[in-house]
Amino acid sequence: MSRNGKVLVAMSGGIDSTITALMLHDQGYEVIGITMKTWDYARSGSSKKETGCCNLDSFNDARMAAVQHGFPHFVLDIRDEFGTAVIDNFVEEYLAGRTPNPCVMCNTHIKWRALLKRADALECDFIATGHYANIQRRGDRYFLSRGIDELKDQSYVLWGLQQDLLSRTLLPLGNFRKTLIRQMAIDYGYPELALKSESYEICFVPDNDYRNFLKKKNPALESAVEGGSFVDSKGNIIGKHRGYPFYTIGQRKGLDLALGRPVYVTEIHPENNTIVLGEESDLAGQSLLVAGLNLMKYELIPDGLEALTKIRYKDKGTLSNLYPADNQVRVQFYEPVKSIAPGQSAVFYEGNDVIGGGIIRNAVRV
Repeated sequence: MSRNGKVLVAMSGGIDSTITALMLHDQGYEVIGITMKTWDYARSGSSKKETGCCNLDSFNDARMAAVQHGFPHFVLDIRDEFGTAVIDNFVEEYLAGRTPNPCVMCNTHIKWRALLKRADALECDFIATGHYANIQRRGDRYFLSRGIDELKDQSYVLWGLQQDLLSRTLLPLGNFRKTLIRQMAIDYGYPELALKSESYEICFVPDNDYRNFLKKKNPALESAVEGGSFVDSKGNIIGKHRGYPFYTIGQRKGLDLALGRPVYVTEIHPENNTIVLGEESDLAGQSLLVAGLNLMKYELIPDGLEALTKIRYKDKGTLSNLYPADNQVRVQFYEPVKSIAPGQSAVFYEGNDVIGGGIIRNAVRV
């Protein structure tokens, strides 16, 4: 019987999840490692060699660490669950003219739920991952706060975790910097992990060409949407595009237009296969509407609550006021924000604490 309880650790074979498992093992938890296979590159039609978390080498790395430290390890195939919730949503969002965030969808609807389900079956008290964030508790509310390593903080992509998931989750790396985790890997005898490169690609789009992925998922897509119009803010046709799903808000490169000045995608209209182009200043938005909310720190958001709102992972955030209504939140920024993309996540912070987040539905331009 362990002194701290039994924990199921998601192990990708990378440095962060491996050190998480070893750290918890040393702290007296009874650790069980589990590696989730979410995708394989053969399904994507890519010729690129598997290099991310879903390849045999990574599975073997995770299993070897578990064996060497005396705790069990399993591989869990969740490709069908992943495909239904994440891949289908990814395609549907682009067809709706929005820009999805599959990592958020995966964390929210697949990885944590799959982990908790297996944790219950294995009679585990907790689940754990190698994400850089912290979990706090105030009264009966659990909420995330930023990890101390600002460059690695991953609280933004975890906004969808609900209370039952947060209450059972351990995030041991939240109070460590990545440089120290690399040193720990060396100290544990895994110098190769300290040097292992990190992948920032979408796992099921290994060549980073999401347009090609969409075409392979729906062969009829290109012919169905080709020949649409680029228009200016007044509706004047200024060129032809390859189909609205293949463009994103804020895009400047790859438009194949020679107008003598830089232009940007400012709006996407799937109903008539039209894309609006404008100047960089046209990308500025003063407010946005957020749906699909998950609240953490508060059960209800006070009307007009001041918060720092992030609209993308690397965004530093902008001060704003939050106005809840009808299961949505209107975010009013103190200053204009560029390239607000429907389909992306908006996450609200109070200091370092995550208030909650949701999916951007529309933006109000300046």
